[in-house]
Formats: sequence, structure tokens, C-alpha cells
Amino acid sequence: MSQNDAVQRGYQRIATEEAWATPELIQRYRDLLAGTEFDDPGFRNLWGFFATSDTPRATDLRDRIQDLDERRLADMDAAGIDMALLLLTAPGVQVFDAPEAVALARSTNDLLAATIRRHPTRFAGLAAVAPQDPRAAAREIERAVRQLGLKGAVINSHTQGEYLDDEKFWDIFAAAEALDVPIYIHPNSPPPAMIQPFLPRCLDAAIFGFACETGLHALRLIVSGVFDRFPKLQIVLGHLGEGLPFWLSRIDFMHAGIVRSNRSPGAQPLRKKPSDYLRENFYYTTSGMAWEPSVTFVQQQMGIERVMYAMDYPYQYVPEEVTQMDRLPLSPEHLKMFYESNARTVFKL
Repeated sequence: MSQNDAVQRGYQRIATEEAWATPELIQRYRDLLAGTEFDDPGFRNLWGFFATSDTPRATDLRDRIQDLDERRLADMDAAGIDMALLLLTAPGVQVFDAPEAVALARSTNDLLAATIRRHPTRFAGLAAVAPQDPRAAAREIERAVRQLGLKGAVINSHTQGEYLDDEKFWDIFAAAEALDVPIYIHPNSPPPAMIQPFLPRCLDAAIFGFACETGLHALRLIVSGVFDRFPKLQIVLGHLGEGLPFWLSRIDFMHAGIVRSNRSPGAQPLRKKPSDYLRENFYYTTSGMAWEPSVTFVQQQMGIERVMYAMDYPYQYVPEEVTQMDRLPLSPEHLKMFYESNARTVFKL
């Protein structure tokens, strides 16, 4: 693929949820798996496979996810992707104790920034942070954005069973809003309190559990009043919103009933309907969801300016999906928004 391809089509294709990992991180995951102190069934089921299995699926993913040069660029070229937004793979640094996680986030972000400097027209990235220490996470977002040129932060949903609607984490939101950068909430395996019914049929990860867990997280943020406190905050969800755009009417109806009846101290009146926040404070990527009916529905319901292309590389590397997305029923102007303009707006590329 050449620069002329993008010129001829009139836009670049930017993929906005592309995973990466360092050899150090993969080894640390193996070390956790070998021990008994971190006993999280979701982590063990996911990374017990991807970090240790000799099957082609696992070994191929390990090779691709750690490559930030020739192979990844060749895969992007084969798929017709001009630029990739790199996100540290789930669960990131969020499985370690706070001091280790803070240090690892910092060193990982330094490495990511160096990678982007090698390939400035092909890569951009989001900072990894350690919510285990919210103030340190807020400082790292500021450092990563101001000093390293990263475009926001990725948080891999819950952190050892804790969710960001707890006000102790809100320094992270304050930092993102002040810097005018988004937070990408990427899925994590459901925490121990949630995961047991998923495990017998291996439904805990991308097939279904990720969406359940991350959709829950987003709703917790809304109902907690995060966006009344931080009205300019922007959150990005992958996988076409983890199912939430398909539930807008029911969420609004049921939330209003809960509030009217004063049913729960955790669900107090909000300034807007939940669907308003989902339309005004969230962006959506198509990662792993390159299916025209779903993409078109989310564009119609959430706004054409709120939906961006992503592939979900390397977990779901399907080069031909770009050709499928090229055939979306969109005007040339809206196709450019989908592939390029929306991403440039929210991530300031």
C-alpha cells in the first residue's frame, strides 16, 4: 500500500483499537499464572491460553501482538490500513500491585512513544495507566500526553474487581477532561464475582463476557453521575458499544422508574437521560464487529460522527473486512468520517 492509495480514495483508513504487548508483559503474565497469589479465573482462562498454549491460534497471536515493526506493518498494508492506534492489551498493568503497575505503565508508555517516533505516519497510541493508584494514573496521563505525545489513555475495564464509578478513581477523569483527551475503556474478563456462569462454556472473553462486563462498566459510570461531574469527558467503547446502543430505550425507561421509586441509593437523579450521555459522552469503534447491519444501526442511533473504524488486531485479523466496510451505505463524506475524520477529531491525530 502506498501513500497514493489514500490520496486516490480521499482519506486514510485509521484502525482505532489495535492491541500490542511487550515481551516483558507477556513474561510477567506467565509469572502470575505460575504462582497462586493472583487467583483470578478470567485472567487464568484468557492468558493461560494465549501466554502458554502451543496451538497455532495462541502462538500466532503472541507473535503478532509483540511485533511493532515489519510484520505488523505488512499486515496493515495487506488489509489496507494506513494508521493504527495502539492500545496495550488487556488486562494491561491492572493485575499487578500498585507500585509495580505504576512503574510498568511508565516504562511501557516510553516504549510505545519510541515506537511511534520510528513510524510516525503509521502509529499513534494511548497511554497505559495503573488505576490501582489513581493519582499516579492521573499524573501518567498528563506525562504521556504532554511529554510523549500519546493521545489519551486506555483502561482495561475493572481493576481487580473495582470499577471507575467509585469516586476514589475520579482524579483520572479530571485529568482526562482537563487535557481534553479520551479514555478508551477496553474489555477485561469478568471479575471473580461475575465470571462463574461464563466459564463452563468458555463464554467469558470476546465471545460474550467482554461485552457484558464492559457494558456494565459504562452503565455504572453513567448512573453514578460521572458525566454530570465531568460533562466534557469523552469515553471510547469498542465492539460497537458493547451492546448498549441496542438497549437505549429500555435503559432510559427502567432507569427513570428506579429513580422515581427511590429504589436504590446508588441510582440518583441525573441531569439527562442515560441515552443522552451515551450519545454525547461516548464514541464507538467497530472493533471485531465488521457487520454492516450492526454498524449502520449504531451510526443511525448514536450519530455518524460518533462511530469509527477499528479491526481489533491481532485478536481478529481479517484483512478482507476493510473491503466489506468500504461497501457501507455511506456517502463519500460519511465514509471519510468513519475511516479518518472522527478518529482525528477525538484522538487529535
